[in-house]
Amino acid sequence: MSNADRHRLIARAVRESGSATVQELAELTGASEMTIRRDLDTLTAQGALERVRGGARTLLLRGEEPPFALRAHEAVDAKRRIAGEVSSLIADGETVLLDSGTTCLEIARLLRQRPITVMPLSLQAIHTLGDSPGPTTLMVPGGRPRAAEGALTGPLTLASLAALRFDTAIMGCCGLSAAEGLTAYDLDDAAVKKAAIASSRRIVVAADGSKLGHTAHAHVGPAALLHTLVTDTTAPADEVAALEAAGTVVKSV
Repeated sequence: MSNADRHRLIARAVRESGSATVQELAELTGASEMTIRRDLDTLTAQGALERVRGGARTLLLRGEEPPFALRAHEAVDAKRRIAGEVSSLIADGETVLLDSGTTCLEIARLLRQRPITVMPLSLQAIHTLGDSPGPTTLMVPGGRPRAAEGALTGPLTLASLAALRFDTAIMGCCGLSAAEGLTAYDLDDAAVKKAAIASSRRIVVAADGSKLGHTAHAHVGPAALLHTLVTDTTAPADEVAALEAAGTVVKSV
């Protein structure tokens, strides 16, 4: 098991149970207790958990979003497959709005050599798209980046979105279900997502299977607003069927 895989497993176990001992995590991962202690120090530095005597406990309250640094290492293969499929849906010459989040960052890496116009909504994607010269036209919105996330929010971001129209908005999400629609953990992020949807002709959602059937507390909009969902094969079959029944085209990769 790689370090990254072990870190994901440890963080998930602590998050789901609330706390775990070094011995429990060693048994779960098959690693030595010395290795687990080093892992816990690393995860503490990333803000994924809190070290306590004999183990660790979660820092996340109910409904809080895991840190970007941790999410960036989760379901990486699935996110890259999703990114490839989303990229194939974008035609040369399109104007594209690219949401924040780890899956959208993978998409940014594929779009940076395409002859399209892109406005990213995160500092990470802006850096990725602007890092290499190519045929991509980069547009940068105003706004205030969320701490540790890099997602742009606030009145300047909303004004940028209101002033423009896009062929396609590629959206990430914290939760998606046929019943509750698209949801986010952060109210300011939800407001930006609403404005992005309102400014775009086509809405493509990129979300790995763990997001389906899950609901965060900030509502963005009903599932009926979504034209296409690109997810992976771990997505719950009942949610996929319900979204398709609501009119969303679902592509599983």
